[in-house]
Parts: sequence; C-alpha cells; structure tokens
Amino acid sequence: MEKRKDGFLIDKGAFDKDFIFGTRAVMESIHAGKEIDKVLVQKELNNDLIKELLQLCKAEHIPVVRVPDAKLNRITRKNHQGVIAQMSTIAYASLDNVIDQCYAVGKAPLILVLDHLTDVRNFGAIARTAECAGVDAIVIPEKGSAQINSDAVKTSAGALNFIPVARVKNLFYTCRDLQKMGLSLIAITEKTEKLMYDGDFASPVALIMGSEEDGISQEIMGMVDDRVKIPLAGSIESLNVSVSAGVAIYEAIRQRKK
Repeated sequence: MEKRKDGFLIDKGAFDKDFIFGTRAVMESIHAGKEIDKVLVQKELNNDLIKELLQLCKAEHIPVVRVPDAKLNRITRKNHQGVIAQMSTIAYASLDNVIDQCYAVGKAPLILVLDHLTDVRNFGAIARTAECAGVDAIVIPEKGSAQINSDAVKTSAGALNFIPVARVKNLFYTCRDLQKMGLSLIAITEKTEKLMYDGDFASPVALIMGSEEDGISQEIMGMVDDRVKIPLAGSIESLNVSVSAGVAIYEAIRQRKK
C-alpha cells in the first residue's frame, strides 16, 4: 500500500491499464479525478461501503452497471471485491464550454449527436471524419453507447484524442438544452421526403444520427427542428451510419463555405 499526499491509501496492485479492482481503489480513483467510463458492481452486494460507492458514482455522474460475479471474474482473477471500474480512454468535454467557446469566437457551432450508436468501429470512423472536418463536439449518452476503448481510438486514427466528446446523462434533455442555446436539431433520417441539400446546416446546428438498429429514438425525433435525408439512387435502402455521418458533416461544411 502507498499513502498519497491527501491521505488516501493506494493499492498499486489494484490497477492496470484498463481497469481498477476493488471498492476502495475505485473510490480513491474517483476522488483523485480519474476518468472512469463505468463501474461494474456485483449484483448481490449492498453493504455500507458499496452504498457509499454508489452515492459517489451518482454524484460524479459515473454509470454503474450491476453484473453477475462471473462477468467480473472473466475480467480479472484478482481480488476485485465485487467492484471493477473501467477506465476511460479519453477525457470527456463539457458541452456548455464547447458551445460558449464557439460563440465567443463568432463561430456557428456544429455538433454531432449520436443517439445510442453502439458499434465501436462505426463510432471510431465517425470521430475520425468529424475531427477532420472540424466538428466542434460529439455528444453521446452515458448508457447504451459504444465504448470509447482502444479499438475506438484506433479506428478513429487517434482523432478521439483531439475532438471533444461530451458524455451526457440524458440525451433528450441535452438536445433541449442545445435548442435553448440557439442550435437547430436536424435529424438525418430516411423517414422524410426533404433532401439534405434543402436543410440549413450553415447556422448553429446539431446533426443527429441514430443507432445502427433502431435509428433515432421517437422521443428525440419528436423534438427536432428539421428532418432531412441523404438521396439514394441504388437498390440498397440505407447507408452505413458512419458513411451517412460523413456525408451529412461535409454537406454542413459545403454550406458554410459558400
């Protein structure tokens, strides 16, 4: 054990590159400001220390997933005490700060909202395109989204180390906040007759892309300011979501270059 300057005891054996094992080690890491993607907690555990951990995670907006002991044992055979934290590969950004900085320099914000997109490679490819095009931030929900792990970073060709990614608790409320901050919500969807080229992407805008299986949720679709589709002339009914995102992003860039 090693004692830090703030008095916390650290068990160095409880750490590796991607995970932290043990209740106190996880709590110490949260107190230290480590970027944690989520915390896995054994289903049956509910002692006082676990309750303290859950309260801490709630206060710090860290997702907690209850899992069987067998899943924890597949991750490590070390003494995990029923608690494993998965470290985040990136540092998440404040969406409010991103928007404020855009307005401060006279730029119309261009935000990409990914509604529960789960495929890691699609996410990485989208991040790569977004960073190259100058998208100001990517927004994802805390739960039900692709893990930002080493595969995602590799697929993004390192772009995830540069483009701001905001992880939010509730995507619906965040989209409503974006509207309050002056951004239009534009859904990229095949469920409309309006072509993408007729949408206004030059003003402050958040482009919304749906998941691979379900598309954009009805809850968010019901609040968008506009719906546009990418024209398709072939027999296949839809594009891969990462390709669709790239097409939509560069339509925004085209309009802004006029």
